[in-house]
Amino acid sequence: MASTIRVAACHASPVFLNARKTTDKAISFIQQAATRKANLIVFPETYISAFPIWSSVRPPTENHDLFHRMVKQSVYADGKEMDGIREAARSTGSVVSIGFSERSRHSNGCLYNSNLIIDSDGKVLVHHRKLMPTFFEKLTWSPGDGHGLRVVNTQFGRVGGLICGENTNPLARYALMAQAEQVHLSTWPAIWPTRLAHTPTGGEKTSSTYKFKNYDNLAANRTRVAAHCFEAKCFGVACSGHLGEDAIEAIVDGASQQKAVIQTARLMSRAATFFLDPTGAALPSFTYQPGSDEQQATTHLQNEEGILYADLDLDACIEGKQYHDVVGGYQRLDVFDLTVDRSRKDPVRFT
Repeated sequence: MASTIRVAACHASPVFLNARKTTDKAISFIQQAATRKANLIVFPETYISAFPIWSSVRPPTENHDLFHRMVKQSVYADGKEMDGIREAARSTGSVVSIGFSERSRHSNGCLYNSNLIIDSDGKVLVHHRKLMPTFFEKLTWSPGDGHGLRVVNTQFGRVGGLICGENTNPLARYALMAQAEQVHLSTWPAIWPTRLAHTPTGGEKTSSTYKFKNYDNLAANRTRVAAHCFEAKCFGVACSGHLGEDAIEAIVDGASQQKAVIQTARLMSRAATFFLDPTGAALPSFTYQPGSDEQQATTHLQNEEGILYADLDLDACIEGKQYHDVVGGYQRLDVFDLTVDRSRKDPVRFT
């Protein structure tokens, strides 16, 4: 196993609700990152082929057509799109983590918020379905199961991952910590509205009023990833989506409150892509200028598409275990007992 690895986090937008074109775009990003000697290449939450932002800013009665398109442009875990991603991982010798909206073989409309970790030989190591869709996501995705709560021993370190709000679940995070995780992948959407954009009137007091505020994605995600890195003594890769104009146009079209929807899409804080070290501190990262081998230092990517790189020394995961190894010397196994059911849940068993 390599001690020092290079990780590429793709801060990218899908070709909105177009699985084939988004897959092609993902393959081009994998090939580009591989030319920069990336060992592990990471994509955002449900990169193929959309995150259902519309469910946060439009009432359910306006979203039937968008849900229909979402189902048609979601993909099977063993389908041709994932075959293409697996081949790209194999041909470049890279480990690839990719989020996708997964179609079910049991239903014509059931979807899961899923992620695959694919080894450098093209083999699927982890097929994870998000344990519980968060807030408005329940209008699109079904709950997953514990089958994918796995840390895998790749040639580039012990890699695990959780999807978006799962990084707020301490038991899910602990399940990965207890498998000697060295690199934690967290994947996020470009925006995550909790309310429509609010334009204050002249008489409102907003300076100290929390109820009108939307999510600060950068702050919230950094808090969660930093907590996990500090507790697990592992590196953190936070990979967020980029919001494309095609996505904004799709969610505005047909909305009854078009002005509020477009304000929300354009004005609210974007999520960022960044790296943290095993203390939870920012890890030096960089990009490349197109057509140049010169590295440009930056702390994160947020408002523009691109690939963020960082070099990780996995031996840095060791020292912090002296202070508080929460799955070893700093745990009370006689007091606490966690059981994780990894069985895949199917709707019916035929005998």
